Amino acid sequence: MSTLEIEKKPGGILLVSLNRPESLNAINSHMMRDLLDLWQNIEEKTRCIILTGKGKAFSAGADLKERNGLSEKTWRAQHKILQQAMKAMISCPTPIIAAVNGPAFGGGLELLLGSDFAYASETATFGFPEVKLGIIPGAMGTQNLPRAAGIRRAKEICFTGTTFSAEQALECGVINKICAPDELMAAIFSVAEKICTNAPIAVRNVKKALNASQPDIIAGYKKELKYYNELLSTKDRLEGVAAFNEKRKPEFTGK
Repeated sequence: MSTLEIEKKPGGILLVSLNRPESLNAINSHMMRDLLDLWQNIEEKTRCIILTGKGKAFSAGADLKERNGLSEKTWRAQHKILQQAMKAMISCPTPIIAAVNGPAFGGGLELLLGSDFAYASETATFGFPEVKLGIIPGAMGTQNLPRAAGIRRAKEICFTGTTFSAEQALECGVINKICAPDELMAAIFSVAEKICTNAPIAVRNVKKALNASQPDIIAGYKKELKYYNELLSTKDRLEGVAAFNEKRKPEFTGK
């Protein structure tokens, strides 16, 4: 898995690092496949998974350089792999905790929200900029964000596409704790070790029970994908991605 760095740590901890630091860990088609393989092949002896990013970022989101100029058919095919990866992540019985070491935008924020909870560096920033690109979150973002932050805050975040801070993320429930940058990994390993000392079957079952307390996320995701896919044939989607790559302000026409 060249886009992921995977390390087995003592006590049943698996450290997974998104490993494209030169592109701020942007999620390309290769990483989508690697994430799918990862979530489908977690060993039963793994008691806790820590997800973080190499370098200065957690993940900047989808790799829009790769997506620039993609045909709608190819875009849809690539996105289906991401859909499968997110469903596999949500279905993973092992606790997944995120150590957010830097920016988490778009698909990166969706990976954070797909985890069971998260700690973040005080320098981390967050956002769903998709509406500025003519699309919407398409990796369970519209389902997981309201579960974390409440529907009204989720609407504000998604409608505006603005960046928010670690302090704001903590206040609205997107993350659980803020750490100094050089203390983040020690803090996340400390909580992972606490999880790993508990009865593993009990931990997996309480995760299932807690997830069952929420509305059916897969049913909601089907609706998210319906509205996501409707946007792929729009001129605004093409303009948004082109403008991002050309480093200019997009001119949306509503078509």
